Amino acid sequence: MRSLGALPKPVLILEVFGIALLLLSYLSLNGYVSLPAPIGTATAAIVMVFSGIALMIPAAACMVWAMAQNVAPLLTRGAAPKSQSDKTEDKRDDADH
Repeated sequence: MRSLGALPKPVLILEVFGIALLLLSYLSLNGYVSLPAPIGTATAAIVMVFSGIALMIPAAACMVWAMAQNVAPLLTRGAAPKSQSDKTEDKRDDADH
């Protein structure tokens, strides 16, 4: 995959929200940001961490799928039929003289 910009827009938006949740949970746990009472607790921060990771999974899946298509095309498409040139090449390289 050439860049993250090659990902679909909804996947990029989910990735940004996931990163924002992870950043917000980190800042709230370390006391840099004070959040309102319901979401300012440590339990809410843990929920934000898991939610952020869950939102980042689709981008990872898209990147792995694109890499699988580029690196191993036989995983996503059927095997190519053998051509006649392959058969003659086998005879030429035969070690039985």
